[in-house]
Amino acid sequence: MAGIGPSISNARRWTIVGLLFASGVINYLDRAIVSVALPVIALELHLGPAAKGVLLSAFFWSYAVMQLPMGWYSDRYNLRWLYAGAFALWSLACGFTGLASTLGILIALRVLMGVGESIYLPGGMKIVSLFFDAKDRGLASGLVNCGTRAGLAFGAPLIAAIVVAVGWKNAFFILGFASLVWLLPWLKTYPVGTTVSATPAQRKRGQPLTWLNSNLLVMSVAQICYGYYWYLLVTWLPDYLVVSRHLPLQKAGAYAAIPYLVYAIAEPAGGWMADQLVRGGWGEMRSRKVIIALAYFSSFMFLLVGHVQNDMAAIMLIGGGALVGLSSGNILAMLQRLAPPDEVGLWTGFFNAAGNFSGIVAPIATGLIIARTGSYYPAFVVSVFVLIVALPMYWFLLKDRKAPVPGETALARDNA
Repeated sequence: MAGIGPSISNARRWTIVGLLFASGVINYLDRAIVSVALPVIALELHLGPAAKGVLLSAFFWSYAVMQLPMGWYSDRYNLRWLYAGAFALWSLACGFTGLASTLGILIALRVLMGVGESIYLPGGMKIVSLFFDAKDRGLASGLVNCGTRAGLAFGAPLIAAIVVAVGWKNAFFILGFASLVWLLPWLKTYPVGTTVSATPAQRKRGQPLTWLNSNLLVMSVAQICYGYYWYLLVTWLPDYLVVSRHLPLQKAGAYAAIPYLVYAIAEPAGGWMADQLVRGGWGEMRSRKVIIALAYFSSFMFLLVGHVQNDMAAIMLIGGGALVGLSSGNILAMLQRLAPPDEVGLWTGFFNAAGNFSGIVAPIATGLIIARTGSYYPAFVVSVFVLIVALPMYWFLLKDRKAPVPGETALARDNA
């Protein structure tokens, strides 16, 4: 038996991971379509800069707020139906956006979509903790989370092509309503009647959730540092390539896809690397911390970008800095290890809400730095510094859970 969930075949549990990966791709396609289609939408609906900013932020209003409630639901309700219901909600909200004729309706549908998509990380990590032993969670967590990165890498050119071909309204129809097909294999594959709550004996072995839980707070603060680096790449990289590198928009989009793709591949790869160290006899916490450290040090390649003239060399260095993604699956696996078994969803929700705080701060701070200095390079330096600040938190402030949880293999237990 894997994790604390029911006994299912190895093929079936990895199929569930594949479906969660696919939902991540769909998640980011549905999330990104407004950004890609914004010039066309703004022209048709006569939206000024302020209105565009409100529209772009609307998704995060509900997405961030719903992380904790959705994490709580993930710990207590059948995820076969909870995940399916949330997925259907965000897909329908995306599809019906094609009928929107005013800014108010657009904002309402984006807020509704944020509610649905809030299931993605809390629900996904809860499912991984149910069906996988600790020694396999790095790869599984990395695969689940890299779906969003893959959606980012391939989404922009795909969405742009659809918008150009059929218009922005039909693009929403196609992406939103076609996504509902995902529900068929999900309902067929996910076990019927799966319980998610831990037994009383398992609860006693975990630490009770409080807002002062040191491990939860440490990982959440460290995730704010990680999120700052990630959201700078997500929000400012295309603009840097166009404004500073003077690349045409289409070429800049193609170049920007390279580091995003590296990020997507690195997430499961880093988890797999640590899983192999655990199988080789290393302690789980130590294995994951080592890969996280190597991943974070790769960000130093980002600092060299301002010193090279060749555009392709610059994008390769940025791609090297995207190897920070090697850390993601391991961070999520450590979160599952340290959380009480019946609170994995809630811990993940709190942790992800903290990380999304950087989605608000990093773009604004970066813009202010560029405006003040006239250069993108100081902003890159700040992002690397903020990221590296998280390393001592992982190494010296996290306290491993000593007592094993039923279903966890002896191989995965250690004192870090």
